[in-house]
Amino acid sequence: MSGAGPLHFEISCDPARLDIDLVHAFLSRESAWARGISRDVVERALAHSLCFGAYDGATQVALARVVTDRATYAWLADVFVIETHRGMGISAALMDAVIAHPDLQGLRRFSLVSSSAPGLYARYGFTQLVKPEIWMERFDPDVYARGDSAAPA
Repeated sequence: MSGAGPLHFEISCDPARLDIDLVHAFLSRESAWARGISRDVVERALAHSLCFGAYDGATQVALARVVTDRATYAWLADVFVIETHRGMGISAALMDAVIAHPDLQGLRRFSLVSSSAPGLYARYGFTQLVKPEIWMERFDPDVYARGDSAAPA
């Protein structure tokens, strides 16, 4: 898939193309949601998700990760575009690819949490929770700082 405009890029779900160093560096150092995450946790998260990388030639410049059972539910996570490639339509191209992916059709629920791009996600049908009063969570914002997220021995 190619993007419009001056930059031509490709979206791929091939896990072999993912630049783990780039993804880990962005998530652990630049993201607001996963600061301090270990490389091991990033590797496990990517391995157990449907990942969409955006590439400028051979160089990865963006990511969207979907945690899903590919039948009833999906959770969009870890969406980012590196700073040098922002404003070029890459996030919209990633979302086009996510929404069109055959394994993500007919889902009962597709969720996400975002504090930075509600307008982008609204264009793809995401809305506020229909019944926020029924949602619950176990939230531990300091898990990466404590190092409690390592794989069990």
